[in-house]
Amino acid sequence: MMIIAGPCSIEDKSFINLSKKLKELGATHIRGGVFKPRSSPFRWHGIGEEAFSLIKEMKAEVNLPFVSEAMNPKQIEQLYPLVDIFQIGARNQTDSELLKEFGRQDKPVIMKRGMATTIEEFVMYADYIISEGNPNVILCERGIRTFENYTRNTFDINCIPAVKELCNLPIIADASHGTGKRSLVIPVTMGALAAGADGIMVEVHQNPEQAMTDGQQSLTINMFAELMKKINLFKRYMEASDVKA
Repeated sequence: MMIIAGPCSIEDKSFINLSKKLKELGATHIRGGVFKPRSSPFRWHGIGEEAFSLIKEMKAEVNLPFVSEAMNPKQIEQLYPLVDIFQIGARNQTDSELLKEFGRQDKPVIMKRGMATTIEEFVMYADYIISEGNPNVILCERGIRTFENYTRNTFDINCIPAVKELCNLPIIADASHGTGKRSLVIPVTMGALAAGADGIMVEVHQNPEQAMTDGQQSLTINMFAELMKKINLFKRYMEASDVKA
């Protein structure tokens, strides 16, 4: 099971110590934003190229695969030596020409669902990547825009089993963006796993209240530890159920 965890944005050297702790607790992949897409051009957009040395140091010390988002061909080229899995964000999921560019890469790609993309469209957009020669696509449900405003998005748990009916691609769940509320991330993540998700992506910060981006939806380290305990119990239950069946 993929457990992708880390801060929304790489801010400073604290990223390395956080990554070490996440590995100790059970993370299989580390995530971190380098070039951050934001709703407003006047908001903080990450540290950009300053993060490169931190990523190299993290990978040398932590030795886990790294996941980060690229938004254009230049960023793909810049991040290529650093990332093990590219991420396509929800804002760019419908950019067919960008999807083709990811299809020309020889590294796996996590494609997040667009904010107004239907399930069938979600699967079809993945074909833009696959048709260019890259079959290693991982879909990610991260909530869609609805009339509901209590949560940041509406996490569509239907999407997970539906994708498994429509194609053979793996699908993971991002309840951080799906809910936008720290208190809801753990229960929604567990619901997604029960629905058949192949893994999770979750935002974790050493001090969410001070995070430069998405602090309100980032788990504390202690909350991530709690989540991992629940996931391990779930895995043991599923393994026992398979034996009984």
